[in-house]
Amino acid sequence: MTAKNLTTDQIALVQFKDQIVDPQNALTNNWTSSSSVCEWVGVSYGVIHERVTALNLSNMDLTGPIPSSIFNMSSLEDIILSNNNLSDSLPDDLCHHLPKLETLHSTANELYGNIPSSIDQVHGKHPSTLDLQSNLLHFFISDNVLVGEIPSTICNFSSLTAINLSKNKLAVLGIPVISQLWK
Repeated sequence: MTAKNLTTDQIALVQFKDQIVDPQNALTNNWTSSSSVCEWVGVSYGVIHERVTALNLSNMDLTGPIPSSIFNMSSLEDIILSNNNLSDSLPDDLCHHLPKLETLHSTANELYGNIPSSIDQVHGKHPSTLDLQSNLLHFFISDNVLVGEIPSTICNFSSLTAINLSKNKLAVLGIPVISQLWK
């Protein structure tokens, strides 16, 4: 098994950059091999574990599918991609490789499909056996084109303090009481 470090994070970010359209050249001109990933625009770096901890690429007019490489960066605590033109469905294993994820903001994009019912699963285990999913504090995916039922498993996020799913075509059928999110 390969140890994950800043180099693997850099590879994942380069894959991200290579798979999207960046009309303002914000990433193209800044995310280069001649500079450290710690200096890249929109990237926050954790000194203690020497890993990328946050990605804030909001308002950059980025277009295209969200490359899955960022969902494999296990040290990410914050993913902020709001106000772009990113299109894709949310991956079924959204939280599977992101045990430290606290914030997911992807408002005002073109996300489509369903919110995966397995959203509460971390490392392939159900929350009844592993409660790492409780790190998620903020989940904002409003103003997209998501459809279907809001999975009742979203209530399993015990530390969730803010959620915004508005301006989608989502049904609340599977959730007994939304107020369960804030016990």
